[in-house]
Amino acid sequence: MRRAVALIGLFGIVGAGLSLSLLPISKTSAAPSDQRTFLIPASDGYGVADCLSSKSECGKIVADAWCEAQGFAKASAYGLASREDFTGSLSKAKTAQAAPEQPLVITCGG
Repeated sequence: MRRAVALIGLFGIVGAGLSLSLLPISKTSAAPSDQRTFLIPASDGYGVADCLSSKSECGKIVADAWCEAQGFAKASAYGLASREDFTGSLSKAKTAQAAPEQPLVITCGG
């Protein structure tokens, strides 16, 4: 009886191993031509605004890490966002007051 149970257990383990080895191994990544642009508040709390706005080596590292976290291979552009990137975000009543900090932009993809 013990041999039968051990043999059934062995076949179960071998069967599970074979089924796992036949599953396709895939890595999640975006298509090479797929690009996406992210707007990040300059006061996001992480302190990366200086790196991203200065086009320095630390900015490249931070932008690439951001893109990798979003499922992209690398950053294709980063820096301060232009006004055209976030038009309509301010009402006319708020324009007389002090303007908020300009957001950062990271474009991820190929």
